Amino acid sequence: MTSRIARTLGVCLALSVAVPVIAVAANPKVGGAAMYASKTIVQNASAASNLTTLVAAVKAAGLVETLSGPGPFTVFAPTNAAFSKLPAGTVTTLLKPENKAQLASILTYHVVQGKITAKDALAAIKAGGGKATLTTVQGEALTARVTNGKIVLTDAKGGKSIVTTADVMQSNGVVHVVDTVLMP
Repeated sequence: MTSRIARTLGVCLALSVAVPVIAVAANPKVGGAAMYASKTIVQNASAASNLTTLVAAVKAAGLVETLSGPGPFTVFAPTNAAFSKLPAGTVTTLLKPENKAQLASILTYHVVQGKITAKDALAAIKAGGGKATLTTVQGEALTARVTNGKIVLTDAKGGKSIVTTADVMQSNGVVHVVDTVLMP
């Protein structure tokens, strides 16, 4: 009996060495909604109660198809509170059809081609001596730094936005929720 237990224990130990256990972190919730790595950026954002202004802007700018495409994209997603920091009337004005190009420019300034996780961004910041330059789909750059343990993005006008929720995995990239709208 003892040898059978020893053999069973030996097989279990061998299996545990041969098949490593991989810890999988759950995607964070955004706006109280579960985010699913099997869904696109637009599908997940549409479920988040704190990203309704962003979703309306993406629709008004005609970017739904693009951000539903294969990507991969890294999106710095401003919350409703981030949009409310803009001067009064700005969002309403930007959502008008005649301002579609300006709105698209602002939104694509929040998108970087490729999938950049927080770990990737931190490595680039370290390699860059404390800062990393990210070229946006819009064509201009964002500068990423670490301040008080948080990734902070600086836009072309010197405005700063903090990543409040990082690494929200999507089927076509990754989203990092930010607290301020970035301006090209």
